[in-house]
Amino acid sequence: MPATDTTIAQPAVSVIVPARNEEASLGACLESLASQRGVAFEIIVVDDHSTDRTREIAESFGDQRVRLIEAGPLPAGWTGKNNAVTAGAKAATGQWLLFTDADTIHLPGSLARGVDEAQRHRAAMLSYSPEQVVKTFWEKAIMPVIFAELAATFRPSRVSDPNSPAAAANGQYILITREAYDAIGGHAAIASSLLEDVALARAVKRSGRKIFFRYGAGAVRTRMYRSFAQLREGWTKNLALLFPSVARLAALRAIEFVLIISSFAIAIASAFRSHWRSAEIAALVCAIVYALFLTRIRRAHFSWDSDIVAVLGLPLFSYLLLRSARAHANGSVPWKGRTYSDERVLLATGH
Repeated sequence: MPATDTTIAQPAVSVIVPARNEEASLGACLESLASQRGVAFEIIVVDDHSTDRTREIAESFGDQRVRLIEAGPLPAGWTGKNNAVTAGAKAATGQWLLFTDADTIHLPGSLARGVDEAQRHRAAMLSYSPEQVVKTFWEKAIMPVIFAELAATFRPSRVSDPNSPAAAANGQYILITREAYDAIGGHAAIASSLLEDVALARAVKRSGRKIFFRYGAGAVRTRMYRSFAQLREGWTKNLALLFPSVARLAALRAIEFVLIISSFAIAIASAFRSHWRSAEIAALVCAIVYALFLTRIRRAHFSWDSDIVAVLGLPLFSYLLLRSARAHANGSVPWKGRTYSDERVLLATGH
């Protein structure tokens, strides 16, 4: 693998960044990518009909390895992201393609290490689940709950096992060989999928090629949402597609929340009234259920303060699950100014 960072004629890696109204994060993302060392690469920013300063930021970025292209018209039946990354892939010349989102930050040396890790594991696709940056109460409460469920549903050990049918990837970081990408038909083969990362991983595994999937702390981090409105819209798009039994999962997490809060309240109230036996039983129930909750949440790799706040995210998670299921059932899933139907067919582009 060449280590000439400035060589762009035949880059080893083509980094493809789809961007739709990403002025808040694109600059930092490009800086983190342009500072990579140890592997030759190009960066292709695909402007997906942005109406903010996204295009200006990409055009003014002072690095010859950064190219800006247009996503082009959105074909009927395609999602915006699939259209954008397909345009980027067509323009790419690298042996490897890295699909990454504009809200990601790539740690120094991570690109070269990622290629090396994929090659060591003989994987046609490597995907990292980025370290999640959470700052607001809503992020700290909801994100650990969701990622704990994702960790349980899409176990990295099973996804990385060629003998297991489990397949998954995180669209914020997908590194795939050009050969494998073309062989499975690329994103054009999953053009209508709103859950394009998992769909792409399933196609790779069905083709008999290997996936390597893991938590990506030390390689990439991201802050997915900066407000509750963004968080609600993003998870409304995805949750009903990620979990097989939405209503059951929503009920289980709501019951878990009620058990923790009600047993805690009963323990406190009983202690004030000197009903020690009742207080002890309620406290024991609370401790057991909360310990099981924390054990599950810790697998999501968030800080302790987020894990503690996350108990308040249980009912919010149930709400988002049901909201997502309803949006898909009604055939009206909004995402970044576009609306998709339950068949994943574009209804309106907003342009």
